[in-house]
Amino acid sequence: PMPLVESGGGSVQAGGSLRLSCAAHGFTLSSYCMAWFRQTPGREREGVAAIDRRGAIKYTDSVKGRFTISNADNTLWLQIDSLKSEDTAMYFCAAEVSRYGNCPADVRVDLYTYWGQGTQVTVSA
Repeated sequence: PMPLVESGGGSVQAGGSLRLSCAAHGFTLSSYCMAWFRQTPGREREGVAAIDRRGAIKYTDSVKGRFTISNADNTLWLQIDSLKSEDTAMYFCAAEVSRYGNCPADVRVDLYTYWGQGTQVTVSA
């Protein structure tokens, strides 16, 4: 099993900030490919950010300049600034085994195997 536990979600006003965390228990998080996804009811889960074992980072265009993904203290972090109403979603962290030393090129649900339980982010405007 891949124990991933998200926290840090909440209800905030547009323009505010949140810092989400995804704690790894019993394994070294930095040895895996890690990513953040989000999902709203009736919509497919979408990738928002990813970080590989070398620290290379990818962001979806809609969050560039506002979201920051990082890996520290065996925890995956997502700093979210300048929140918008459209950021409202359940946020999930995900992990994938590195294959041949590489991580998935795209932040896609089908490319990640292990998932946390999610943490809700609600933005009011």
